[in-house]
Amino acid sequence: MRLVGYTLRQLQCFVAVAEHGSITAAAEQLRVSPSAVSGAVDDLERVLRTQLTVRRRAHGVSLTTSGHDVLRQARNLLGEAEELELRARDSGDELRGPLMVGSYHTLAPTVLAELLAAYTERHPGVDLDFVSGSQADLVDRLARGQLDLAVVYDVALPPNVQVHRLYEATPRVVLPADHRLAQDGDRPLPLELLAAEPFILLDLPPSRENTMALFDLAGITPRVRFRTTDFELTRSLVGRGLGYSVLIQHPSSSLTWGGRPLTTRPVEPGPQPVGVGLAWDAGVRRSRRADAMVSLAREIHAVHR
Repeated sequence: MRLVGYTLRQLQCFVAVAEHGSITAAAEQLRVSPSAVSGAVDDLERVLRTQLTVRRRAHGVSLTTSGHDVLRQARNLLGEAEELELRARDSGDELRGPLMVGSYHTLAPTVLAELLAAYTERHPGVDLDFVSGSQADLVDRLARGQLDLAVVYDVALPPNVQVHRLYEATPRVVLPADHRLAQDGDRPLPLELLAAEPFILLDLPPSRENTMALFDLAGITPRVRFRTTDFELTRSLVGRGLGYSVLIQHPSSSLTWGGRPLTTRPVEPGPQPVGVGLAWDAGVRRSRRADAMVSLAREIHAVHR
């Protein structure tokens, strides 16, 4: 086997420069001199016989086409190197090391919280952390190697993202409990009966697109009174009688944070269920810690079914 000419340190410097867009910022993160970082990137370009970066004074550093390609591979190699070290330290089946999980905003209080609690109990040696964000932000972080896994809606995801579907959720109309249309139990509610009512839109993709598709299917243009980007605020506004909403996630409690009762009803015409899943980037090899999270999620939601 031929020995490679580059080093892990050169890859670390290149990745840091790519992520920070600056030699100086990369040097600060790595706690070395800017000249050391610049020299490492120069050496890497020399070994690979290609230009990876374009450096302009006062404009920072940008990547060439080759640089973008090498960046993904460099992240994978550094991840594998870290995983090798962690596996060597592992004793038996005990897992150690970092695991960063992301979650779409509205799925964090339910799906993510349950996974974190169960995983922490089973694998206490793992340094588990999480972030919540928009679907687009999570997909970007997965591609950059900043997240190992993410809880997302299985909707309009790019080809590089693979998903293990955990369950399906169906959008429902959310009404104040004393609303005249909240009294018919679990019978489907035709959206046309709400056409004249004020609508509170959870204005987050892909929730927004899913909701508006329902109205398009029914041939209705909703009277949007408020737009929010907060799930609980949406429910609270409905509880205050300021309008109705359509949501995919529904907490076990029918009360808002302010103690106002809500009622949900199925929608007519019937919407397609929306998949909720645990996602990862196909170009990034999953660690043993991430594999353990996927297996645990399968167990939990197999029981829920």
